[in-house]
Amino acid sequence: MPRLSRWLARTALLYLVAALSVGAALVVRPRAPWLGGAWPVYLHLLTVGWITQLIAAVAYWMFPRPDPRAPASDRGGWVFYVLLNTGLLLRAYAEPLPGARAILPFAAMLQLAAILVFVAGIWPRIRGR
Repeated sequence: MPRLSRWLARTALLYLVAALSVGAALVVRPRAPWLGGAWPVYLHLLTVGWITQLIAAVAYWMFPRPDPRAPASDRGGWVFYVLLNTGLLLRAYAEPLPGARAILPFAAMLQLAAILVFVAGIWPRIRGR
């Protein structure tokens, strides 16, 4: 498994633990004031952090490079990793804090940029025989 895929998969597992911890807190203490914005955080940790990142890990691992003879370069994958996780962590920070909500559009743009980088990097790997 390539190093990038290992980092993506391990980070995805950390987000799974974080998401389920937030979900458990929502069930145990649903009316706690510090959990006010936790539902969107839970959803993003689960869908973007866990599912999307694990899918990317498998895609970078399993989809063949466009030219197998060329040296492997995962530069675009690492850009995806940094953009996605920066956007997700900013969102998880800003969502429950009313004073930090101005950060949300920036976090969303980072996540969108990450997905565009991912699609641009994976697209050439999808080809027929």
